[in-house]
Amino acid sequence: MEPEAFEICPYDPHHRIPLSRFQYHLACRRKNPKKAKKMAICKYNACHVVPIKKLEEHEAVCVNRSSVEEQDTENPLKTFVPQKLVCENDTKESAREISPQKILRPGQ
Repeated sequence: MEPEAFEICPYDPHHRIPLSRFQYHLACRRKNPKKAKKMAICKYNACHVVPIKKLEEHEAVCVNRSSVEEQDTENPLKTFVPQKLVCENDTKESAREISPQKILRPGQ
C-alpha cells in the first residue's frame, strides 16, 4: 500500500493534512480569520488557497485550469433570452371568467 500524500494547511503551516481530507480541513479558515482575509481561493480548484497577491499568477498556471476550460468549450453555456415576458397560461386564465366555487358543508 502506497503512503498517502500530505499537504500543508494554508492557514497554519504546522498542520499537515492527508490530501484526501484537505478540502474538509479548509474549515481551519474560521480559526484564523486574520490570515484568511489575506488568502484567496482559486476559481479552478477550491482546494488551492493562495495569498491574494499571488492569485492571478496561480490561476494562470493552475494545473486544473486546462480541464475546466476544455469542459467550457465542449458544452458552452447558452444565455437564456426570454421570448415573452408573460406566461401563456397566465394570460389564458385571466382572459376567461372564473366561476365562483360552491362551498360544500358537511351533510349537504
